[in-house]
Parts: sequence; structure tokens; C-alpha cells
Amino acid sequence: MSRTTTAVGTSLPDSWEELVTTALLGTDRRTPAGSVPGPDAPSALLDAAAVATVRRRAGLRPARAAERPRPAPDDPRPPLPSAAARRLAMLLADRPGVSGGGRRGTAPDLMELLPQWLAAANARGFAAPPAALPALLDAARGRTDLRPAALRFAGPRALWLARFNPDWRFALRSTPGDGTSTPRLHDTEGVRRLWEEGLFAERVALLAALRSRRPAAARELLAAGWATERAEDRLMFLDSLRTGLGPDDEPFLEQALADRSRNVRATAAELLSALPGSALAERMAVRAGACVAVDHTRDTPTLAVEAPHECDAGMERDGVVARAPAGRGERSWWLGQLVEAAPLGSWSRRLGGRTPREIVALPVADGWQGELHAAWCRAAVRQRDAVWSRALLGEPSAPEAGGPGAVSLAERAQLLGTLDAAERAEWVAGFIETHGLSEAFQLLGVCAVPWAAPVGRAVVDALNIARDAGSYPWSFSGVMGLAERCLDPSEAGHLDALLAVPDEPEDASPGAGGYWSEAFQRLVTTLRLRAAMLTELTPAAT
Repeated sequence: MSRTTTAVGTSLPDSWEELVTTALLGTDRRTPAGSVPGPDAPSALLDAAAVATVRRRAGLRPARAAERPRPAPDDPRPPLPSAAARRLAMLLADRPGVSGGGRRGTAPDLMELLPQWLAAANARGFAAPPAALPALLDAARGRTDLRPAALRFAGPRALWLARFNPDWRFALRSTPGDGTSTPRLHDTEGVRRLWEEGLFAERVALLAALRSRRPAAARELLAAGWATERAEDRLMFLDSLRTGLGPDDEPFLEQALADRSRNVRATAAELLSALPGSALAERMAVRAGACVAVDHTRDTPTLAVEAPHECDAGMERDGVVARAPAGRGERSWWLGQLVEAAPLGSWSRRLGGRTPREIVALPVADGWQGELHAAWCRAAVRQRDAVWSRALLGEPSAPEAGGPGAVSLAERAQLLGTLDAAERAEWVAGFIETHGLSEAFQLLGVCAVPWAAPVGRAVVDALNIARDAGSYPWSFSGVMGLAERCLDPSEAGHLDALLAVPDEPEDASPGAGGYWSEAFQRLVTTLRLRAAMLTELTPAAT
């Protein structure tokens, strides 16, 4: 030990705070106790701090060892193939860079491929590599749209790990959705214990798993403690009855119409109206039928509408909201809710045996057509009625780009969701061929992924036409990004002819050709990457 250290050690200050104060003020202004001002003062301070540190540590009494956390639960699912595990690490490591003027170049956007990768991995039943769980939870924390698939892939270990990091607490509130942490459904005692003692996410997952296999048991479990649940929890639990909804659920839902929560009452009424044979649906059919009739006194049969003049207590109990939003008339607001909740099958009987297409084609008097048809659109979506959806959609090549009831692209997209995947694809392809891509973005979002051949061909052809016309490529960036994620990977080989920089017309935007070439190169690269991802997730045949 140096001479300075020895001198300081004999008169070491008793307070650690005094040493810290001396260091903050500086040895020029305050000399450490036991030393003299001068060039050796800084060294003396450091020596004193070192001795004080050893003294403090030596004086600590050993604390009682903390209880070890329970080991993470086992995940019985098969592990990822090694190539797929490396691909997952690459996708999770990708982070959006700082924008450089908006030009993305030809590199694929890996983070946008992560949802598709997770869906494919979940479909094949693989377990997440333990080392990838932290990055997977971080990604799900930043993107709520990733959470259901990410937590399903992460499995029971994600819930175990989330208890040790406050940043991952969302996993304890979210719905895992795969039942990996739930007991076997025939284990009555285990199911009951988890329902009574489990975390909210575990209870939701249990109810969803039970509802998908034993609907009556799920409903009985829910009814047993219904009155003691919080309103927001009752709303989430009630929503689980959409799976396997049937006539046996009607008595429970009728009781929920008297719930103290307005949102719960509204959800119960919506579910009952989706049961065409329910008592509520019949009550709504009578009310709506009293408002709409065929007027035969005109030259052409016309629908006459007489909207309700009041919202009585019975209507409110059946889910009709009495107070209209700002800018809406009360009578039209009540009419829309009645028509929306009435069974669509009742209209043919009440309107002279006409088919849905014939009913939609009838003129409507006094400007009520938009309100009436919009309500029928909502009813078709709620009741999943493909016949009425076709009537309201109309032909995709129609000049108004849809049927008379489809007042917005969002409603057309919802109506398309009631059709099967093949019919949906044909309709959207016909829409694009007639009207182009400018209004098709929302419609493409409801098409099954990967896109069926008619949709894929229509999108590529429309993009090619826009490129040859010298259109601004930036206005098609949304559709191009959607194509990267949704176009069938097998189409990559058919796009090579579009990779060259095209000749720019005189009226084209400057540099558009280069941008289009980059966009198509990125599309092809992404499609080939998606093909490789699927190959890596397919175990080699033994």
C-alpha cells in the first residue's frame, strides 16, 4: 500500500456521503480528511473510497436467500427446424430504419413478414425457441396486431417469463388463444380451479377452448359466477359465445339483456339478433315490419317507410339505443337499429314473397333508400347471409361500383366477408378489372391469403397498366405492399418481365420508371423470401 493510502487509511472519514461530497466539490476546494492539499489529493480520495468500499462490503451480513422461481413449464410441441429458427431470429432482429426520403429500395420489409411467419409456424404446431422469447415478447409489445399469434407461438413459457418483466405484463392480460396453458377439458376439477383462480388471460383462453369443443359446458361455467364478474370482464366473456352460437344460448342471453352494463346489454342483443329463431329476433321483425311496406298505389311497386315515432322501454331492453348520435335524426336512428336486428328471412314473407335481389331493386319513397339499405347491409354482415350480401353488392362491373346498399367501400368489404373465398376473389377481381386499384385497397384486405389466382392476376395487370401509363408509383405503394404480403409466392417467376426500367412517357412523373422497377424487384424478392420461409417450416420427409 502506498504512503498516501496508509496515511488516509488511519484517518478514514466515517461517512461515505462525505467522500461523495468531496468528489463532487473537487480536491482543489476540499481536501480529503487525513491528507494534505496538493497533487496527491485526488489519489488520496480514490484510495479512501477503495478502503471504504471494502469496509462496507465486509460489514454486510449475509441475507436470507430468496426463494427460487418455479421452473418454466414444459412446451410439448415439436421444436422449430434449425433453418426456421434462424429465419425467426432474422425477422425479429429487423427494425424499421430512419426514412431516407421515403425510398425503400429493393430490400424486403422483414417486420411485415413476421405475422405471416407466425401464422405458418402456428399452423404447423411448432414451439418457440426459448432463446427467442424475449425478442418475441418485445416485438409483440410494440405491435398489438402481433400479440395473438406471438403469444400463441410463445406458448406457456411466455406467461411464465412475463411475470419477471413489467414491460411484458401485457401477455398476462392478453388472450393466448391456443389453450397450451389450460388443463385438459375433461378435467372438471382442473377447469373449475383455473376458472376461479387463474389470471384473466388464462380464463379467457380457457373459455375460448371450452367453447370451441363443449359449448354448453362453457356457457354453464360462465353463468355460474356471472353476477360477481366485473362489467368489462363480462363483456369479454360474453363475446366468446359468438363461437358456436346456437338456440341453446338464448335463455342465458335473454337474462343478459337485463345486465347493469349497457355494453353487455348491447352485445347480448346483437348475439340474439344473430339467432333468426330467437324471441328477440321475432320481436324486432314485428317492429321493423311495421315500418316498411310495399305501396301498390304507385305506377311501380315502391317501398314506403314509416320510421318509429318513439323508442319505448321494450325497444331499449332489446338493445335499441334511444339517444341518436350528433347529426342523426332520432327516427332514422331507431329505424336503422330495428331493421339491422330483424331476421333477413322475414322480409320475403312481409314483402310479397320477393327474393332479396327483387327487394333491393325496389325503389324506396321519400329518401329512405340509403338508410334502409345500409341497415340491410349491417344485418347481412351480422347474420352472415350470403344471399342478401350478393343482392346488396350487385355486380362488380356496375357503374356505381357496387350495389345500392353498399354506401361505402368499408361496407362492401364487410359484405364480401360473408361470401366464400373463391366467390370473394372473383368479385374483387372483377371490381379491379373495371375500376382499377384506386378504390380496391379495402376490398383486397378481405381476400384470403395467399390471393387466389384471379385476384393476383388482376392486381399485377393493374399495376403493370399504371406503370406503362407513367402514373405516380407512390400512389400505389399501399397496394404494392399488400401484394408483397398476399400475392401467391408461386407468381414470382411470372414477374421477371416487369423488373426492367420502362421507357417513360413524356407526361410521366420524373424518375417514375426507376421507382417502378425498384418496386417490382422488391415484390419479386419478397415473394421468393416467403417461399423460402414456408419451405423452412416444412419438416423434411423421413
